[in-house]
This record gives sequence, structure tokens and C-alpha cells, in this order.
Amino acid sequence: FRRVACVGDSLSSGELETLDPTGKKVYLDLYEHSWGQYLARMTGAKVYNFSKGGMTAKDYIESFANSRNFWDPKLACDAYIIALGVNDLYGLKQEVGTVADINTDKPEESAPTLAGYLGQLILRLRSIQPQAKFFYLTMPREDNSPEQGDAHAKLMYAFAEFFGNSYVIDLRQYGPVYDKAFKERFYGGGHLNTEGYYLTALEVASYIDYIVRHNPRDFRETGLAGLPY
Repeated sequence: FRRVACVGDSLSSGELETLDPTGKKVYLDLYEHSWGQYLARMTGAKVYNFSKGGMTAKDYIESFANSRNFWDPKLACDAYIIALGVNDLYGLKQEVGTVADINTDKPEESAPTLAGYLGQLILRLRSIQPQAKFFYLTMPREDNSPEQGDAHAKLMYAFAEFFGNSYVIDLRQYGPVYDKAFKERFYGGGHLNTEGYYLTALEVASYIDYIVRHNPRDFRETGLAGLPY
């Protein structure tokens, strides 16, 4: 892939947590420290951060993408890595939903669930670049992994089956557990630190490499994406 977009929230934005001089928490989207930009430096590919701390699929569809001009066809990519869901489920308290919530004929009439909003987002990106590959990230496990994380992972697998050219990067099943020992090294406050984002980049790169090597026929024509042939 030569052009990749990371669509997500703070995890995709290199967000670092710190304190101001009064002791108040401050959250900084430092994109150069994001796992997407580590991927860019590893591979030489162009990687876009279509992300912001606190982002939800609903906000992305309704205002964020338009405000940043992320629907511009000039920003079409060979691959999109989708990492949304945490703020949707735990912040907005949305229902997870199912692929049945997605209205493929009239996406704007999809149900107001995570599945519905995320489905709209993916359909919009697919209309910009129909040949792009999509990779859906599941939520990593923590000491007390709530049911929403499992439901989110199930939805990501359903999306991979529902949409073409789609694959799951299952950090929930195959990634490290974000337990106390993990957080002491890879966290700064409630977010990952730079080591944590670098580790995530290694995981994502390794997983995509695994998917490509085990599905070579799916990727034979990746270099032709976006060309009129």
C-alpha cells in the first residue's frame, strides 16, 4: 500500500495525556507519535490520520469528515484502517447493532447504532475508492473486559463478511492484555505513551503482513487501485 488512512479516535491520533501547571488533565493529539505515523516511517507509505481524540462514527459522519475535507477524492487511499467504537459505546452509550442496521441504498437512513453509523462511513469511503482494502481493529482486552468489547469484535467480523475487500485485525484475541504490568510500561495516564503507540504499529504491521501473505490472490492488483483499468 502506498496511501493508507487511519480512521479513528485518540488511539489513532497519538494522543498523550499530561497535566497543565495547575494539575488539570490535558489531552494532546500528537499525530507524529500515532501508530499510523510509525507505520509511515517504517514503510515509506503515505499515511493519513483521519482521526481525533474522542471521535465517534456518528461525529465523523455528521460533521468531522466534512470539516476536515476528508471526503476529498484526492485523499483516496489503497487501504483504510478503521479503529472506532470505544467512544461510541462507552461515551455515547450507543447500541452496537448489526449489519442489518445498514441501509446500503440510502446510507443516511441507516439505524442510529454503531453499526449504522460505521456502515455509512465505510460506504462513503468505498464510493470514493471502490478497490480499497479495509481493515477493522477490535478493542484490546483489559483486566476486566466488558461485554461491549466482545460485541464490537463480533460486529467487526460481520463487517468483514458484509463488505468486500475487508479483514479484521483482532487485537482483542491476539494482542496483549492491557493489564497493570502493560499499563505501567506502555501508558501515560489513561492513554498509551509513545512506546505504546509504537507497539501498536508493530502489531498492526505484523497483522496486515500476515493477512496479505495468507491471501495473496486478494492483493494481486492492489497497485492498480484508483486507476481506470
